[in-house]
Amino acid sequence: MTATTTEQDFTTLVEPLRRELLAHCYRMTGSLHDAEDALQETYLRAWRAIDRFEARSSVRTWMYRIATNTCLTHLEGRSRRPLPTGLGAPAADPAHEPLPERSVAWLEPLPDAVVWSGPPSDPAAEAVTRDSVRLAFVAALQHLTAQQRAVLLLRDVLEWSAAETAQALGLTVAGVNSTLQRARAHVGRRDPDRQDSLDDERRRRLLDAYVDAFESYDIDGIVALMTQDVVWEMPPYPQWYRGRADVAALIGTWCPAKGPGAMRLLPTAANGQPAFGVYLRGDDGVHRAFQLAVLDLGAEAITHATVWFGVEHLTACGLPAELAAAAEPAAG
Repeated sequence: MTATTTEQDFTTLVEPLRRELLAHCYRMTGSLHDAEDALQETYLRAWRAIDRFEARSSVRTWMYRIATNTCLTHLEGRSRRPLPTGLGAPAADPAHEPLPERSVAWLEPLPDAVVWSGPPSDPAAEAVTRDSVRLAFVAALQHLTAQQRAVLLLRDVLEWSAAETAQALGLTVAGVNSTLQRARAHVGRRDPDRQDSLDDERRRRLLDAYVDAFESYDIDGIVALMTQDVVWEMPPYPQWYRGRADVAALIGTWCPAKGPGAMRLLPTAANGQPAFGVYLRGDDGVHRAFQLAVLDLGAEAITHATVWFGVEHLTACGLPAELAAAAEPAAG
């Protein structure tokens, strides 16, 4: 570029990359808010350096290099963002009241709307695949060092060569290869390959049944849609639960909803997975944002539910903070 590069020139070059760079920063940081901050800093660094860009690599490669190193700087001295299952504690007893832990910086969901504004015209050409932001994968990344995350993402997600990765991170090729080997081993233990074979019709029926069961407050119906060894976790609560019986006991004992109509669900998507905004009816009859549930679907049933509390998670998905009251049936 030349010393006369304008802001409009810069925007034309880099703006098409915004969504995929945000997804990259999210995979690195485990937080939508941190990813947005890192992306803003990435664009600032790129603007300051644009007149030194000599086009020896593509603009995309150049921006990813800046974004990765921005995230590495951001992560210095910061603790990883876990999910409750990543803390190392065994499954909890649902007979005991779950208590929140606000001091932990928990892994956050990534609303699909942030990355995909609409269905792609060519799914094979997606810049960000749903598998690359899948919750279990991002959670597994949190168990790596920041440098291991960077190497794994550049090599396995962006498909850079070892030499390109080494140049971007200031490492040797041998160092990249050994780091990648350790990172793959860690991620493989925490995120084994999925066996998801639900076709679209069975997926739709399963999710429709999930909504019906929750809105009817049919606890037996809810857990019947889950595998026998289903996992349920709900940041900011560090407790997590395994198995249909314990999930049923948790909901039946500690959920503030009581009876049909107490909850309403709106469909959305996060981390490339089906999700629901859950609304709880207050004493005034208004349903207000309660939690965001992100589901993992197996071959026949729900295998994992991650539930975040807080209105901000629903509004980030484009959902309202509260729902209009249902219309009364007409008289007569």
